[in-house]
Amino acid sequence: MITINITDTQYQDLLLRMEEIKSELMQKQKKSEDVFLDNQQFLQMMNISKRTAQTWRDDGVIAYSQVGYKLYYRMSDIQKLLVDNYKKAVK
Repeated sequence: MITINITDTQYQDLLLRMEEIKSELMQKQKKSEDVFLDNQQFLQMMNISKRTAQTWRDDGVIAYSQVGYKLYYRMSDIQKLLVDNYKKAVK
């Protein structure tokens, strides 16, 4: 085992930097609903086929954006889809 000695100032700087990193991570987690996934990422995340995704879009099951031929889904819409279709255990 290696022992590393640092000064009190270095230790305080390290703690400060760790708090900054923690804060940045918390901020990014809060903004996850602002993230958009493209169609391929959505298919992989939901483990569905292109046809199923097309049916969901046609039936209004999932909201989406289309830019040219590219499709995008908002993470908050995906989370809402999962929450709305959540079934509690019977027991």
